[in-house]
Amino acid sequence: MCGRFVLDFDEAGLLRAYVATKADQDGPDWSPAYSIAPSTLAPVVREHYDEDGELRRTLEPARWGLHPSWAKDKGPRPINARFETVTTNGMFRGPFASARVVVPMNGYYEWVEQADGAKQPFYVHAEHGGLLHAAGLASARKDGESWQVSFTIITREAKDAAGDVHDRMPAYLPDDLLGRWLAPDKLEGEEKNALQHELGEASDQIATTLVTHPVDRQVNSVRKIDRTDPSLIEPVELV
Repeated sequence: MCGRFVLDFDEAGLLRAYVATKADQDGPDWSPAYSIAPSTLAPVVREHYDEDGELRRTLEPARWGLHPSWAKDKGPRPINARFETVTTNGMFRGPFASARVVVPMNGYYEWVEQADGAKQPFYVHAEHGGLLHAAGLASARKDGESWQVSFTIITREAKDAAGDVHDRMPAYLPDDLLGRWLAPDKLEGEEKNALQHELGEASDQIATTLVTHPVDRQVNSVRKIDRTDPSLIEPVELV
């Protein structure tokens, strides 16, 4: 599972990293956040064809928790989609075919129960603090005159350091698979299976590069912490 993540890049850095443009030039800029929780907005990267038929790669805000246009207002809004069933599950197979996005992050939090019964947070991240490309799915629904975009993060069996703190982890994409993942053309049949297989193999390799360390238990209180505080991801000594 991935229930809280970190993105310490600002908007300008993300636009450079993904060679993207801002979807809404008048919208608010993204600032680094060290605690991004479900139901909040986070930037996602997607590709689409503009009115002239040109392929565009954009950075846009989306709400974490997939809410398809056909779903009831009070229906489930899953924050994660299981890699193993993402091409067959009724909630996710449509977005997998034609609405794939990248969710930029530097890492994510997981919790391990300690002997005293308390939950100890750990930060799982790239070894040198670099940008990770989480495979995501998106959906858009009309809200008045505007479109509201939501997303979910694909998770898979956790391995290596990530597997030491939880049994699931985000499925990450390497740089050379980003274009294929983001391509907006609808996938059919074996094309979906082939891309799922590529994602599985590639995320296997990225899992070997991740590291983890314990962080302060203040992370546990999502409502009380300052999400702009970079000390949230600093390592602590366990006693």
